[in-house]
Amino acid sequence: MKLDRFIRIGIAAVIGLLFVVAIGALLFITESALNVWDRLDEGPKVLLYGYLAVMVVLVVTALWLIWRLVVRRKIPDVRAKAARKLSQSDIRARLAEAEASGVDVGAAQSELQELAARQASGAIHLCFFGEISTGKSSLIRALVPTADVSVDVLGGSTTDVRHYRWRNDAGNEILLTDVPGMGGHEEGLGDVAMQEAQRSHVVLFVCEGDLTRPEAGAVNQLLCLGKPLVIVMNKSDRFGVEEQAALMQRLLEHLELAGGEIERDRVVAVTAGGATDVVERTSDGTESTVKRQRPADIGVLVVAINRLLEDPTEIDERRDRAVFRLAADKLAEAEAHYRVQRSEQIIRNGTRKAVVGALAAVSPGTDVLIQGYIGTAMTQELCKLYDATPRDLDIEEFLNLSQSRVGRALPLSLAVAGNGLKAFPGIGTVAGGLVHAVAYGLIFDALGRSLVMTLSKHGELVPEVAAKEFEEGISEHIEAGVRRVAKMALEEKPGGS
Repeated sequence: MKLDRFIRIGIAAVIGLLFVVAIGALLFITESALNVWDRLDEGPKVLLYGYLAVMVVLVVTALWLIWRLVVRRKIPDVRAKAARKLSQSDIRARLAEAEASGVDVGAAQSELQELAARQASGAIHLCFFGEISTGKSSLIRALVPTADVSVDVLGGSTTDVRHYRWRNDAGNEILLTDVPGMGGHEEGLGDVAMQEAQRSHVVLFVCEGDLTRPEAGAVNQLLCLGKPLVIVMNKSDRFGVEEQAALMQRLLEHLELAGGEIERDRVVAVTAGGATDVVERTSDGTESTVKRQRPADIGVLVVAINRLLEDPTEIDERRDRAVFRLAADKLAEAEAHYRVQRSEQIIRNGTRKAVVGALAAVSPGTDVLIQGYIGTAMTQELCKLYDATPRDLDIEEFLNLSQSRVGRALPLSLAVAGNGLKAFPGIGTVAGGLVHAVAYGLIFDALGRSLVMTLSKHGELVPEVAAKEFEEGISEHIEAGVRRVAKMALEEKPGGS
């Protein structure tokens, strides 16, 4: 009890002393400030204003430095960017910035060029979208009887994008676009179809009845494009009147669940016609199979299309915005590809420097931060590549946290390094500086790759998270990079191998 009281008295004394010191400092500062102000006030005004200007500059500089150290900045949310409406000036500015950084923007630029060509032609593009064998090509043939449309009874006959010209009663020049059907065996055709849907003015989704799960998912994607959508239930002659009405109601319910605002006249039931196998029996009792043509019934579809074309300006604007998003998506893919390639170069460069530094000076117990400058420079370069501008304290904390985890991984790195070097002919059993150099190179390589994973996933450098991912993935990265780093060390070793 006496000891506890003694401690409390000591703390109280320290607090009292600090209070006295604080009061003394405040009085000293106040007296000094008043003396300076009196002298400046008595002197020339130029000196007074100059002094105040210098003080303002110093205060602003101090605040800027504090903000830079404290405020954590992150990559802009790509999904938030995509949610807002893109304009042509927005996407062109992003393209110019990306191209200046070395990103291949060819795919995104080609979308804008294609859009410009379609704008110049003035034609309306209608895209027939849906699963294979739903009759998309047959509908186009019903609208344009002279079109050379391939219709295969096996389904999936459309394996590329085809355009057919049609002119409606109002004189509008319309291009009917047939795209590959969903559910085919060839990979990538679904993406081709969806991208063509983005380039079109209106999408006609063709189905045979109630939507399957893949069809419902595709309709949700198409609604997100923000352009007019018509649901076309083909082969409706297979159903009775009541059954057909029930199916139409189900289609409207699907759209309501998906959050789509669509008028009832944009869900239509049609029959594309075509040949049907019919069994005929002759008077002598023999049977034969003959093909009989079914008449097409697409009048309601033509009416729905004509109503959509009453305001061409609106559908032009929607089509343009969808293409801008498509160009932005392709630019984002190109930027991601560039970042992967560039981050590989940065990590390889940092690892090589770490190997060279370790070969030059190796001492027992050194770790990844034996060359703190290299670690800091590599971290800064990777953060800049991913548009993240962390605080200097974040970088220092990340490296310090990583250093605390390196001690447990160093024995593994040394063992892997030795085995990796033995895999090269003529090396034999290697010990000493070369093994340590490979070990530290492996750790730097793992550090860089873990940081890239963090920046890609979280969009910013969070020291605790990045260091944890470094610790969790270091074994995997070390095993994967041993031959690459060992070869690098042998190339840098004086005298070579």
